[in-house]
Amino acid sequence: MCGIIGVFEPKKTNEFIAQELTMLGMFAEQHRGQESCGMAVSEGSVFRHKKEMGLVKQVFTPEVLSALKGRIAIGHVRYPTCGSATYYNSQPHVVETLAGPSFALASNGDIVNYHQIRKELETEGVYFASENDGELLIKFIVYHVDKKGFTITEAVKHLMTKVKGAYSTVLATREELYMFRDPHAIRPMVWGKTPGGSYVAASESCALNILGIRDFNEVGAGEIIIVSDEGISRTNTTVKKLRHCIFEHIYFSRPDSYHFGENVYQVRENIGAILADIDKVKADIVLPVPDSANFMALGYSRRKKIPFEMGLIRNHYVGRTFIKPEQTIRDEGVQHKYNTLPNFFEGKKIILVDDSIVRGTTIRKIIKLIQKAGVKEIHLRIGSPQVKYSCYYGIDTPTKEELIANKKDINEIKDHVDADSIIHLPTETLRNAVSNPDNYCYACFDGNYPVKK
Repeated sequence: MCGIIGVFEPKKTNEFIAQELTMLGMFAEQHRGQESCGMAVSEGSVFRHKKEMGLVKQVFTPEVLSALKGRIAIGHVRYPTCGSATYYNSQPHVVETLAGPSFALASNGDIVNYHQIRKELETEGVYFASENDGELLIKFIVYHVDKKGFTITEAVKHLMTKVKGAYSTVLATREELYMFRDPHAIRPMVWGKTPGGSYVAASESCALNILGIRDFNEVGAGEIIIVSDEGISRTNTTVKKLRHCIFEHIYFSRPDSYHFGENVYQVRENIGAILADIDKVKADIVLPVPDSANFMALGYSRRKKIPFEMGLIRNHYVGRTFIKPEQTIRDEGVQHKYNTLPNFFEGKKIILVDDSIVRGTTIRKIIKLIQKAGVKEIHLRIGSPQVKYSCYYGIDTPTKEELIANKKDINEIKDHVDADSIIHLPTETLRNAVSNPDNYCYACFDGNYPVKK
């Protein structure tokens, strides 16, 4: 999972602040990737490029930004899915060409036929420096523009017929900004206009909000939007059945974002209320595993009229344990991430709400932590179905063997995490939490993949 942002500042503004806007948007999307970040900026004649391992504010200091002044910029925060956590796999990717414009690209998603397309391009003499799907996208476009004579729009349209998977993408030339999204619109992507007149595209609306944008639109499925000094043009290509990632609502997106036609926080409250409807256990308090389960627990609490409490305190400087690249790092993050309120749990019977169980390591350690605090009973309530299938569209579950639901039945999982009871939200019930359930991908729960490998 990654976060992208693209900024186009019209010449008439003459401020050269695209890099500042991009940095702020990347910072708002830091939850989507904490391994590396990067930015490519054009002032009209050349791209300046900076990417490093680390967090946005660590990498893009005021001194760095002062050397990246421009009016077109794209940025990226990365959580590795295709390719390991290295500098070479970080984005954006930049390609200089002799015959035409320079290109810079940043993308969020995953390409399921990556190896096939790469082999085809390599056969034609295209060189790859990384194992990252973003490089595949830009090399595909540049090859068809530089060697086949396509326009950029034609190359992107052709890409959408050949490249399979999820990709919400920003592409910059020296004079234009392109936004495009895969025909299933699997990953979120929104765009709008700042009060100062700059156009901004981002993975989530929270990145637009920080720039003062309140009115925004989603980039459509299979849509290409081109921003230049002449204005905006929009082109629809092959549009297939919408298959938005339901896990964006469950875990990845910030609760203050709006996409797929839904308020993320409201979907999470709906999930909590539905969980409460199917639960017969009585308890003293409802407690979330912060932060992604906060609104689920709130929805549960309101429906059951059981007090909502924040008994677990999260250290926000640790990051998100699910998106750490290695299991050992995830385990260490859990140990440093949570602490219990003193003298709070003694003798209490609690409903503990979490968003999902993927590998089962995090929740097991959290339950042990609460047990040490003297809790009487822990009834675990999960705001998603059991994760049984790998995701090939941008979530780090590459093999079924990593998923605890494929190694243990529900009672064995209950015993493994040491809960008194456990309830998952059934898939058919999860559908009731969103307005248009047929528009979502539930493949990680049911194995019904919208795009085949």
